[in-house]
Amino acid sequence: MFSKIKLKNYNYLLILLVFAAMAAGVPIIKSVDEWSASRQIIGVVIAAVIMIIVALFDYHFICKFYVVFYFINIGLLLAVLMFGDSENNAKRWFTFAGITFQPSELTKIFMIIFMAKMLSNAEEKEKLSSFRTIIKFGVTLGIPILLIFMQPDLSTSLCIILVMITLYYMAGLSYKAIGIILLIFIPLISVFIWYIQKPDQKLLYEHQVNRIMSFIYPSEYQEDNSQQNNSVMAIGSGKLTGKGLGNDSGDTVKSAKLISEQQTDFIFSVVGEELGFAGCIILIALILLIVLQCIRVARRAKDTLGMLIASSVGCLIGYQSFINIGVATALLPNTGIPLPFISYGMSSLLSLSIGLGLTLNISMQHKRHY
Repeated sequence: MFSKIKLKNYNYLLILLVFAAMAAGVPIIKSVDEWSASRQIIGVVIAAVIMIIVALFDYHFICKFYVVFYFINIGLLLAVLMFGDSENNAKRWFTFAGITFQPSELTKIFMIIFMAKMLSNAEEKEKLSSFRTIIKFGVTLGIPILLIFMQPDLSTSLCIILVMITLYYMAGLSYKAIGIILLIFIPLISVFIWYIQKPDQKLLYEHQVNRIMSFIYPSEYQEDNSQQNNSVMAIGSGKLTGKGLGNDSGDTVKSAKLISEQQTDFIFSVVGEELGFAGCIILIALILLIVLQCIRVARRAKDTLGMLIASSVGCLIGYQSFINIGVATALLPNTGIPLPFISYGMSSLLSLSIGLGLTLNISMQHKRHY
């Protein structure tokens, strides 16, 4: 149940980098909303405690309950659709005693545990690339993705899919199977883009279609691009060193309230405006170092299960950061997803702390050396 802790194997650098990232997020959030910053401090403390506690448990013991985690995950996603709080035509949250909880954030870690265990049980390439295993992978992934999509939450759905596909590749999926999947998947994307432009399409909500179309045809959907345009303006106005963290002068996008809920999905625009290009680079480098440490743990893991979990946690942090920053800089269609460790949100911190706790435990049991 508990690992034999070898302090010399403890990844102190990873802990330091994660604490630094979470600590950096608090003053950035405070610059936008002091109330959110005070709640974030509580979230950071809870996340740190959870990460340290999870790191004490042998990841093999935790992964024994992978099927239980899967059904708990499905239960939470069903419950939020039936009993969750509605906001802006979406049902993604529960609220208990003033604390908001988003089950789809836990889905990211539960699915990493489930898929890593399932695929590590079928390590042979023949099993991994078999039609049966691919179908099993697709069905078990498709159920939670469909429930998240129904909330609706397209961005989280896509992020989880990206992480799961990468996890499958790292497990040892043959290139032949990958080629066949791509031959099927790429034409489907074209059909999808064609279909959602139909006036009677039933697949996406209107606001989701508008966001995709505004990215493809920006000149025709300028109103839908206003958030991203203001974000790009804020980042550009910060120049090299920014206008100063917490700047309340009237010439900031923040003061003019040109971006709604800036402390969450568009937190990177605050970094760009108030800390400038230098602050953006430092923040991106900090997140990159965390991802690289997760990959380092994965490379040194003593078995396939540990390798898949640690690398998937790194992929989750990397993909989610890329999507968030890509949206804030208008490189990607407008979609809501938090910037790991920086954006306001206890659910995101909780999810990441569990994943990083597992990664720390894996690092303490490594045997391979490169």
